[in-house]
Amino acid sequence: MTNTSVQQNASLLYLEYEIQQNKPGLLGAVTTLIGMLEINILTVASIGETRRGFLLKAPSDGKVRALQLAMEEVEAIQVTALRPPVLLDRIALRHGKRLHLAGENPKTYQFIREELGVLVDFLGDTLVEGGHQIVGIRGMPRVGKTEAAIAACVYANKKWILLSSTIIRQSLRTELLLDESQESIFLIDGITSTSRGNAEHWALLEKVMEMPTPKIIEHPDVFLRDGWLSVTFDCIIEIRHRTDDVIRIEEVPTSFSSFDLS
Repeated sequence: MTNTSVQQNASLLYLEYEIQQNKPGLLGAVTTLIGMLEINILTVASIGETRRGFLLKAPSDGKVRALQLAMEEVEAIQVTALRPPVLLDRIALRHGKRLHLAGENPKTYQFIREELGVLVDFLGDTLVEGGHQIVGIRGMPRVGKTEAAIAACVYANKKWILLSSTIIRQSLRTELLLDESQESIFLIDGITSTSRGNAEHWALLEKVMEMPTPKIIEHPDVFLRDGWLSVTFDCIIEIRHRTDDVIRIEEVPTSFSSFDLS
């Protein structure tokens, strides 16, 4: 059993198991076992084709330990998680798909355009946490980067401010209004800023980077390669039309006349 450590006094739990023997009535047997231990099932969902996920509410740690021991004896399943739920667990329950890290330092998650709904939920829940975090969105032109970023801000009920963008027209900001620094999420297009940004624009970006609010930077590789600032990304999101598409930074134009590079 992996990832099965349970915090003391935890009442809300995420349980996930992988099916080893797909016997008829297996799900019913598991839910009966959970019910006999007086543990409430709040949510149950298929996670892919071979896994099941549950959001549980347990009356005591003793009940959780009993569940853990009992499920270790069920040969038809292998428990892969029994822990207080984290964001990725909630996304898995909501969409029936577990997000996996595609890379570390920074953490990198991959999506295809058909999964924009999952992406919006994931990024939106991340933005709800607020704080000083910098998220990069990587992808070729016209794959939905700006669309996903704005939708996630709306999902998180946060005000979003475009400091540079290619929406409708190329825009660059060189100053903020008085009320634009409170509870705002700043959106930056790395290509627009590096190809057209002047000293005043980069001075604004430097000021914004120090604010304790989230920032989303499209084309983070171009931003780091050609920009005036060195930043550390907390998370990178990659969006592709298809899973086998290759994101080629050298093929992303850094000077352009088109206004649709989102």
